[in-house]
Amino acid sequence: MDRVIYLAMTGAKQVTLQHAATAHNLANVSTHGYKAQSNVFRALPVVGEGEKTRAFVADTSPSTDFSAGGIQQTGRTMDIAVRGPGWIAVQGPDGQEAYTRAGQLELSPDGVLQTASGLNVLGDGGPITVPADQEIAIGKDGTISTFIPGQAAVAEAGRIKLVNPPAADLLRGEDGLFRLRGGGVAPADANVGLATGALEMSNVNPSKALVNMIELSRQFELQMRVLRTAEDNDRSATKLLSLSA
Repeated sequence: MDRVIYLAMTGAKQVTLQHAATAHNLANVSTHGYKAQSNVFRALPVVGEGEKTRAFVADTSPSTDFSAGGIQQTGRTMDIAVRGPGWIAVQGPDGQEAYTRAGQLELSPDGVLQTASGLNVLGDGGPITVPADQEIAIGKDGTISTFIPGQAAVAEAGRIKLVNPPAADLLRGEDGLFRLRGGGVAPADANVGLATGALEMSNVNPSKALVNMIELSRQFELQMRVLRTAEDNDRSATKLLSLSA
C-alpha cells in the first residue's frame, strides 16, 4: 500500500478539527464576549531515503483570536463591556477563579452578582453581595454602588475584579472560560475600564467563517481524492502482479 495514505490521513484529520472549530465559532456568533477559536497547522517533512517531497500535517495547537468584538449599547444598568484589553474575574464551575468578557450581569435570589450563566462575579474579597431591595449602579472602574430608590444615600458594595494578564498566559477551558496556564490568579489591574449599559459582541466574522468552511470542505475533498488515487494505484498494481504470476 502506498504510504501516501498516511499523509492524506493526517491532512484529513487536521482539516476535520479545523472544520469543527469553525463550526463552533459560527454557533457562537451571537454569544456576547466570545473569542474565536482556530487551529494552527504545521508541516512536518518525512525524514528518510530520497528527496524530501512529502510532509505530514503535525498536531495542531488550538489558539484564540483575542481581538475585541464590537460594543453594543443596550442601556441596561447591569450590562458591562470591557474596553480594550482585560477580563472580568468570575468563579468558575470548579470554584476556581476564571475570566470572561461576557458582561450581562444579574442578581441571584440571594443578592449575589452573577453572570447570565450563573457564575459569581468576583470582587476584591470574593463574590459581591448586594443588600435586598436596593438598586445598583456600576462605575467604569467596576465599583458597585447601591442605593434605595428615592433616597440620596449611596453605599459601596464592592468592586468587580478586572484583570489583564498577557494573552500568551491564558488558556480556554472546556467551559469556555479562560484561566492562567500555570494556575493561580491574575492580579487586579486598575487600568482596565468598563463601558456600562453595553455588551461586547462576539468577534467572529460570520462571512469570513463561512468562506473558511467552504475552503476547508475543498481541502478535505482533496485529501479524499489522494486516498482514492492511492487505492486505484494499489488495485492496478495487484492486478499486474497477478497476471505476471
